[in-house]
Amino acid sequence: MKPRIIVCCLDDTGYKIFRLLRQQGAFVVGVHETPIKGEGSDIVVGHLRSASTLLAAGIQSAHTLVLAGNDDSTNLAILMQAQILNPKIRIINRLFNTNLGDRLDQTLPNHTSMSVSALSAPVFTFAALGNRAIGQLKLHNTYWPIQEEWINDQHPWKGQTLTELWADRCRMLIYYLPVNTQLDLVSAVIEGKQLQTGDRLIIASKPDVRKSKFSLLKTLNKFRNSLNKFQQHSQSAILVILTLLITIFIATLTYVSINLNNSIIDSLYFSVGMITGAGGNEKVAENAPESIKIFTAIMMLVGAGVVGICYALLNDFVLGTRLTEYVNATRIPEHNHYIICGLGGLGLQIAQQLRASGYEIVVIERDANCRFLGIIDALKIPIIKGDASLSTILESANIKQAEAVLAVTSDDMANLEIALSAKGLAPKIRVVVRSQEPQFALMEQQVFNFETVLNPIEIAAPAFAAAAIGGRILGNGITADSLWVALSVLITPNHPFCGKRVQDIAKSVDFVPLYIETNNQTIHSWELLSFVLNPGDILHLTIPAHRLEQLWHPVKDESPRAPVNSLYSYQ
Repeated sequence: MKPRIIVCCLDDTGYKIFRLLRQQGAFVVGVHETPIKGEGSDIVVGHLRSASTLLAAGIQSAHTLVLAGNDDSTNLAILMQAQILNPKIRIINRLFNTNLGDRLDQTLPNHTSMSVSALSAPVFTFAALGNRAIGQLKLHNTYWPIQEEWINDQHPWKGQTLTELWADRCRMLIYYLPVNTQLDLVSAVIEGKQLQTGDRLIIASKPDVRKSKFSLLKTLNKFRNSLNKFQQHSQSAILVILTLLITIFIATLTYVSINLNNSIIDSLYFSVGMITGAGGNEKVAENAPESIKIFTAIMMLVGAGVVGICYALLNDFVLGTRLTEYVNATRIPEHNHYIICGLGGLGLQIAQQLRASGYEIVVIERDANCRFLGIIDALKIPIIKGDASLSTILESANIKQAEAVLAVTSDDMANLEIALSAKGLAPKIRVVVRSQEPQFALMEQQVFNFETVLNPIEIAAPAFAAAAIGGRILGNGITADSLWVALSVLITPNHPFCGKRVQDIAKSVDFVPLYIETNNQTIHSWELLSFVLNPGDILHLTIPAHRLEQLWHPVKDESPRAPVNSLYSYQ
């Protein structure tokens, strides 16, 4: 009998997970507070936190519980109730608070926290970099973009053998969809099958990491730009200080000219003291004509005003916002950078991944109290506080010289407005837009000709479904209605793969080996296919979800592979 999986809270994310699991033939039960049109006995209706509702869903005999709600406190309450009713149950928990998720993972042995933002951020990042990734795969602690290659008459791989592609260490072959046969990838690699028009190949490519190099010319240009921006932000203060200096100079020159016995130093000393109100050396004006005394009084009044304005401007520049604005302005890259509009969970994840890959970033956030501002400051990423839909704000981020704009706020209309404003200022810039509605996303991309419009739920839901079915998931994908997963398998002495050659069991079970970890080294390419598995080895592979059981209880399957029509998404 298949293990029971319970999915709690069937909103957009939860219902998507529920349907994916049902498509894979899993024994899945949904729990929701209100009835769902078109659904029957597979869904239990009731209060999510209630023990009676969970008992009605079969919590005591369930293997896995997926908490898919968008409220952390509700998910946490259901988690505690489920742990009381079934302490051994596996829990896949959707959490916005990643710190809380990490602590729960460490505290509860069967708990796995997952975040829609964290799962979808790599796909947004790859899209911004110009890589038309359909997903990502975590290999060697790095996210690799997943791409689908359609072989046509002009494709450079046409006529090339899969054997040649398999040997490339910068590329992982994930899935092979031949146009005329049902040949699996491993068999095609061994036989040296040539790619033909109509074939499709799913691959993972090693991501590029931009390395910063010291450039004297770049440093000088940055210094020059800093001076220009300093002039812009301190123009009024400089003007007032210049007026003050001219006033002191005129007064000094006047006192020297009326009495040649007055030295320049004495006249300057008196002028500065008189204008600033400090006083000193008043004998310079005591014996002067009345006109000079009137001049002195006027200078005192003018000086008091100029000095007061000067103090006010300097105080605003140093202690107010102008110094911060200047510092931020000097940190904003001049060209080839990425602009992230919206500093929510998704925006933060994208910023961290772009920065880790060596790219320059600017973040625009309208909420001055955003809880992630401190993290961005710690990463030394420049922040512009304002409405990203305004042209002036986008121009302050140097949008015309930027590589891409990512509109990833939680408001679809705001994202659309930001994207249109960006295209209006820089028609050729790459725009990546977040949309909560899958159908609206498709229309938005077609109507406005945006490069990429992505829905985080569509990207992340297969990952939750794969985690519910499997264990430690590295990635996942949907091919037509079939879910496949990438995962790691520890080879134990009693494992059915122990002592067997990888290529033999790969053809028998229909999985694709990615690499093997053994004795602190990794095995790739042809050595991977001929490698004999031993206890302690870790095999990383991709396999259809409905065949996962065969990783532990292999059954010889002579049935042909189901035909594949389209690829949907990856985790």
